[in-house]
Amino acid sequence: MRVQEIWRYPVKSMAGERLSTAQIGPAGVAGDRMIQVRSEQGRLYTARTRPKLLRHRGTLTPEGDALVDGLPWQSDEVRQIVESAAGAGARLVQGPANARFDILPLLVATDGMLQAVGVDTRRFRPNLVISGVPGLAEREWEGAALRIGPVLIGMEDLRGRCITTTYDPDTGAQDVNVLRRIQREFQGVLGLNSYVIEPGRVSEGDEVELIQP
Repeated sequence: MRVQEIWRYPVKSMAGERLSTAQIGPAGVAGDRMIQVRSEQGRLYTARTRPKLLRHRGTLTPEGDALVDGLPWQSDEVRQIVESAAGAGARLVQGPANARFDILPLLVATDGMLQAVGVDTRRFRPNLVISGVPGLAEREWEGAALRIGPVLIGMEDLRGRCITTTYDPDTGAQDVNVLRRIQREFQGVLGLNSYVIEPGRVSEGDEVELIQP
């Protein structure tokens, strides 16, 4: 097995960026979900209720500054983009490290699962995609770990999928049948909620070892 893809989402609920290499620590991929969309009252907005956010892309500069559609995240242009996508008064804020993630800091997916489902990988918003995994073998990985060079990742449980999977990452068009099929054929769970046991750097192509409990 090998690391096939590495993804980072600097702005929570926006499209992210594929990386060739990344530092992984207790807070997952460095720079992941560092910026959030919130209302004037501080309420967190996500793509579950504000799906237009998915049409915009968050990236990081080499210096670690967040961009939205190539523009500085604190610029007036981005403020207008965010309000258009999430509603009047919506704004970007830098989120605390302990509140960036819905569940755990990493989401691991596998090529076998993605082939079985047959829709765009980006609908599932993984951090790591592991290749060389037959079929739905990932469903036997709960409680196991992945060794990638110096990095050790623990996999807690399968991820329950939500309405976000129904939106096309390019057009924004919704197809609720995607989630209905996930619920019907895959019991509503795909990919694995994961956490970092030992930090370090991973790169596309790195060898991956499965360590069963």
